[in-house]
Amino acid sequence: MNYILFDGTVRNSLLPFTYTRPVADLRIGILTIREKWEKYLGFTTTTLTEEYLEEKYPMVEMEQNVMINASFLPSDELVNLIQDLKENQVIFKDDEIIAFYTKSTQDEVDFEQYEHIFYSSETVQIKNTWDLFSLNDKALRADFELITKGRKSQPIPSGVITVNAKDIFIEEGAEIYFSSLNASTGPIYIGKDSLIMEGSLIRGPFALGEHSVVKMGAKIYGATTLGPKCKVGGEVNNAILFGYSSKSHEGYLGNAVLGEWCNIGADTNNSNLKNNYAEVKLWNYETERFAKTGLQFCGLIMGDHSKCAINTMFNTGTVVGVSANIYGSNFPRNFIPSFSWGGAAGFSTYQIQKAKETAHLVMKRKNEVFDDKEQRILAHVFEITSKYRNY
Repeated sequence: MNYILFDGTVRNSLLPFTYTRPVADLRIGILTIREKWEKYLGFTTTTLTEEYLEEKYPMVEMEQNVMINASFLPSDELVNLIQDLKENQVIFKDDEIIAFYTKSTQDEVDFEQYEHIFYSSETVQIKNTWDLFSLNDKALRADFELITKGRKSQPIPSGVITVNAKDIFIEEGAEIYFSSLNASTGPIYIGKDSLIMEGSLIRGPFALGEHSVVKMGAKIYGATTLGPKCKVGGEVNNAILFGYSSKSHEGYLGNAVLGEWCNIGADTNNSNLKNNYAEVKLWNYETERFAKTGLQFCGLIMGDHSKCAINTMFNTGTVVGVSANIYGSNFPRNFIPSFSWGGAAGFSTYQIQKAKETAHLVMKRKNEVFDDKEQRILAHVFEITSKYRNY
């Protein structure tokens, strides 16, 4: 069977992250959503997404296909139901489509002609950007069980203090020096060829991606995920870094999500609690206004390729778009459009050619290539986000 992950109706609620990737390639827990589905299904997947992303994330259609809503996270029960799908069957969770069977000969899908299967068990669906950190605890525990089942961890190095060592899994090539790993509050996963430097204090649930680094004296609380090739220091609480991003120095990052190729300057802090303890509102790209999150704790949302200078202060519930550069004293606004350059004193447009030059240099440092596909995606995002840059 051929499995295709589609963005679904929530894509715009997951901007700015879905400006540069399909919903399937969001990271939550240890793995991306795509990686989860592929492990459960035992097959590779392709993607139905926005036209400008198709060159990098193509869709492969075969005679028989199962379309899966990528905003839903897999479980054994759900995957079994999907694998049993037959022609003209669709699975619903309330009013939301989870998956359906289709053939390449169908010009369009008329769900009124389909047999409706209603899934009543609990599901995890990512509907908003803040769901990523809010649901990361649950996703991390599920991924830990999925990845480590039936496998044996590398030995815990001498000099490392552990609590509940049975819930600590260390991959081959990882190095840990004179640090504390406390898995009493959730599992700890240490990825291949990663490094935890001396004096780090880590509480689970926690995931460290391949080739990532935890700097000396870091203080990390769960549920936190660091994707591949990240660097983190200072204090971090319930945050996700998708990959290739750095928060290497002192400063606080909490209840936050950073995309790829972000850089947080030394002594930067984000607030995650309003002074009056009120519900936090976040910018919503779909409604183009601030939306209620239902959360008391909500920090920073930052899209790919965005950066901030030393001593930057982010207010509670700040959303930063793609390829922004923030600097200066005082708090900048709570919504910073993509390709913005500046801070509390004002912004100007970060021109696309300059942004491309920086992206090339940044990616080269981590032995990655800013190729033509990446350039075209970034240029398209620059165009479609211009309406927000009305400084």
